[in-house]
Amino acid sequence: MKMKKRVLQVLSAAMAAVMVAGCGSPAATRQTTAAAAGTGTGTGTGSYDEPMTFDIYDVAANYQGTQSGWFAKVVKDKFNIELNMISPQVAGDGIYQTRCSTGNLGDIVVLERTDFTDCVKAGLIKDITADIKNYPNLMSYQDQIDVLNKAIPENKDGKTYGIPCQMTNTSPTSYSQDVIASSPLLRWDLYTELGRPEIKNMDDLLDIMEKMMKAHPTNDAGDPAYPLSLWSDWDGGDGMLGIANVTQLTTWYGEKIKGSLLLKPDNTFIPVNSKDGTYYTMLHFLNEANRRGIVDPDSGTQDWNTACDKMKTGRVYLMWYNWQVGFWNTQDRLKNGTAFIYTPIKDQTYYADADTYYGSGRVFAVGSQVDGAKYQRIMDFLDWYAGPEGLTYQHDGLKDFNYTVGSDGKYTLINDNALMDNIPVPEELGGGGYNDGMNAINQWMVDAISTDPGTGEPYNKDYWSTYKAATMTQMKKDWAAKFGAAEPVDYMKDNKILLISPNVSVSLPSDPADISIIRKQCNDLFCDYSWRMIYAKDDAEFDSLWDEMCTQMQGMGFDDLVKFDKDKYQIELEAKLAVNKK
Repeated sequence: MKMKKRVLQVLSAAMAAVMVAGCGSPAATRQTTAAAAGTGTGTGTGSYDEPMTFDIYDVAANYQGTQSGWFAKVVKDKFNIELNMISPQVAGDGIYQTRCSTGNLGDIVVLERTDFTDCVKAGLIKDITADIKNYPNLMSYQDQIDVLNKAIPENKDGKTYGIPCQMTNTSPTSYSQDVIASSPLLRWDLYTELGRPEIKNMDDLLDIMEKMMKAHPTNDAGDPAYPLSLWSDWDGGDGMLGIANVTQLTTWYGEKIKGSLLLKPDNTFIPVNSKDGTYYTMLHFLNEANRRGIVDPDSGTQDWNTACDKMKTGRVYLMWYNWQVGFWNTQDRLKNGTAFIYTPIKDQTYYADADTYYGSGRVFAVGSQVDGAKYQRIMDFLDWYAGPEGLTYQHDGLKDFNYTVGSDGKYTLINDNALMDNIPVPEELGGGGYNDGMNAINQWMVDAISTDPGTGEPYNKDYWSTYKAATMTQMKKDWAAKFGAAEPVDYMKDNKILLISPNVSVSLPSDPADISIIRKQCNDLFCDYSWRMIYAKDDAEFDSLWDEMCTQMQGMGFDDLVKFDKDKYQIELEAKLAVNKK
């Protein structure tokens, strides 16, 4: 599951204090049980006799504490380790400064790229140059790893400190997925009940959702259902000012939030609080939806987990992240037509980032205090984590529980409700519920769209030949007949409504202390007012709140933040434009 990213940067005082302180197996046999704990060896030369705990400081983790369940058993059997997750999403952002000030952020760290660069400068990250060359899975991504590390301003000697997250083995300009990250996804059966009308704009979408709710005010169990169910605990994440339920929707009209800015399709920047930007447009859309009574009244107070439970139980009629459908779509629902699928809105042009060849922006690294046997075992673990066996566990789950392997080596999905229904895992595989035992690191080095060398197909089960065949249902055939394309991305490309932004690896400056303070104050205010505007009683109140918010942001130094971000993101934009010129 994709989760929010932190944006808090290293403060000058904390930095100063820290600087003073100091090749895959064949597919069919890939998931055989490892040697019993204490007898196994990894890529390195040591044994795993001594049990160890890895403290993992992880901006992607939604869970704090010891990994449990089936993934805990996998890494225990394989490496005789336990994973102890340290999550700023759970513990709060203050834990970052606290741990930085001790000189020990974690044994393994997963950081936003700017924070990673700061931590290298502060001496919190270990130099792994001499050792990473001995690890073949990691070295298969040497190009991406080298590009990341060479971009560190202080890294004059070309040393290796970090490994990008979500690299691919495709290319920086490829777009390999069938469904983009964010687009309108409606329940096909409910849309069909209405005659599958053309949706010209967001007003039409509101009309359609209002009719859906009138016809189906509850789910099958009789619980209240709403077209839109929102949550607030991801607000201000992913390096974007604003509430998460709006920031992602700006891409529906070709705009992408970059810090305090909106990048427009003509490659110009405007402030995110501009009335002619899509943050205003999409926030107003949610306000209109609320005035029509089609927004879940719990939206302002519920967290992600509560909203997620509603998705799993059929109490939501519009989704906008491509991964959200994993909480509902099954092969049975694709067969009976009750699954979610992209539904075109005629006035939209979509922004999409290309395959994350050079990484998604986050970085894996080893803490500078790690040495000896623990360091070797961490490197063994990271190499496995980037290799076919580790990636199969991360992206596909457990052999003979989540999938079977045919005589041709191809995978076939089973128990496709394992995640959404948290179905029990056999004790010999770790026990507990499947979702409860999911990899709590919640971040991968290699993206699921990458090709598994053992199968010749992506790790992502949606792209397995067996899954494609099984889900070529009447619903998919009807969708293809209506829209004239095999898949959503094909429709977008055919109609020239997809703007693909190339993947680049650049080092961007971190916030100085004054900008960090302005960013936090402006974001807190922006989010607070955004929620108030969703609940505004009419357009007059909505615009009054917007104007009041902008005035207060100006008083906080918002213009200085905008200037800083323009200089910052121009670096990234120029790198992307250079790729497009090639």
